[in-house]
Parts: sequence; C-alpha cells; structure tokens
Amino acid sequence: MGLATPRAIGALILREISTTYGRSPGGYIWAVLEPAAGIALLTLVFSIGFRTPPLGASFALYYAAGILPLMMFTELSGKLAQTIQFSRALLVYPRVTFLDALIARLALNVLTQLMVHFILLSFIWLVLKPTTILDYSKMTQAYLLTVALGTGIGTLNCFLTLAFPIWQMAWAILNRPLFIVSCIFFNFESIPQPYSDYLWFNPLVHIVGLMRDGYYPFYQPSYVSIVYPLGISALTCICGLFLLNRYHRDVLDL
Repeated sequence: MGLATPRAIGALILREISTTYGRSPGGYIWAVLEPAAGIALLTLVFSIGFRTPPLGASFALYYAAGILPLMMFTELSGKLAQTIQFSRALLVYPRVTFLDALIARLALNVLTQLMVHFILLSFIWLVLKPTTILDYSKMTQAYLLTVALGTGIGTLNCFLTLAFPIWQMAWAILNRPLFIVSCIFFNFESIPQPYSDYLWFNPLVHIVGLMRDGYYPFYQPSYVSIVYPLGISALTCICGLFLLNRYHRDVLDL
C-alpha cells in the first residue's frame, strides 16, 4: 500500500467535484443546499407533529442533534463504499493508489457535510432563536466520532461491495432501521430493558447521545461510551484497508 500523496489527492478531489457536481460552481453549491433544505423540511414537518421534545423547548434543535450525525455517517460510509468503482480508471496508474482515492473522497464529503450542518444550524438559530448554551468540545468529539465511524464502515464496505456486489443491496436494507434505532426521536433512557441493552450496541446511539450532551448542558447521558464507537471505527478501518491492499487489484484485474 503506497503512501497517499497530496498532489494525487488534490487532483482526485477536483476530478470528483467536476464529475459529480459539474464544472460550474453552482453545481457544488446546489449539492450543499439540497440536503440542507431537505433536512430543514423534515425538521419542520416533525416539529409540527412533535411539539414537545424530550429535551429543551425546540423539537427542531432536538431533531437536528440526532439526524445530522446519522445523515453524515450514512453519506460518508455510502460515498466511501463506492470509491474504487468511481476511481477505477485512474487506479491503473502507479502514482494513484486506492488510499489516495479514499482520502480524497473522504475529505470532500466531510467538507460538504460540515457545510450542510452549518447552514442548517444557522437557520435554526436565526429563525427559532434557541436559548441553549452549546458545548463545542463535546460537539467536536461527536463529529470526530461520526467521521471515524463513517470512514471505518465505508472502508470495509468498499472492499465488500467490490468483492461481493450483492453486499451493496444488503447494506442498504440493513441501513433502513437506523432512522428508528439511533435515538433520533427519543432519548436512550426512555427505552425499557431489555431493548435498551440491545440499542446500546448501536455505535450511533453513543454519538447521538454525545452530540445532544453538547447541545443541552443539563443532559448527562451516562450510557455514552467514546471507546466503543472508536473501537468499531478502528477495527473496521483496519480490516478494510488490509483487505483492499491485499485484494483490490485482483478483484479489478489490474
């Protein structure tokens, strides 16, 4: 596995922007505004149906604290899973490695997701004017864990979708319940046992809890473990990198 080179990564980022979002700046801007508007619409709809959130006074803020990490994880893991197929034509060149392609796609999509989150949260603060005091250190930890988990799962899925094309469909089916079982609409503490014990093994539950801890200073989620999602991230990333390094050229016949 060759080391990633900044020049190759920069070129791959520019290629993805022009290929995926078009050559005009408006293409990328729309790629940022579209998901932000979609999440804002969902937030508005659910705010009408759920006027009293489990925490605080604004359901929009409560919902955003849960849905944003979930959407970021889903987007990162999904994009990284398609990295080799997207950059297949370039991997025949010895100067371009699969690690370059992974880092380039990760960097671009992390930046895109952070811009989406900034736009949505700015909208909530300007329109709804919540009075909560944010803990930026805990929010940063939650974002870093989200990026780590998306990177780990996405890297492993990159190999699995390459070696077993049916895995892409299977993973899409497995992802469907995440919207329900990641504590987006409720607090983990409200789930009775033994179901709460099962939900604890979902790493996104810990990330959402940590993010809400950053949004609400009075919320103390004792169930949150930083080590658990970090361990899942490290394990899946190491396995994915090992398998890609060992087998990606064999699978692609390079």
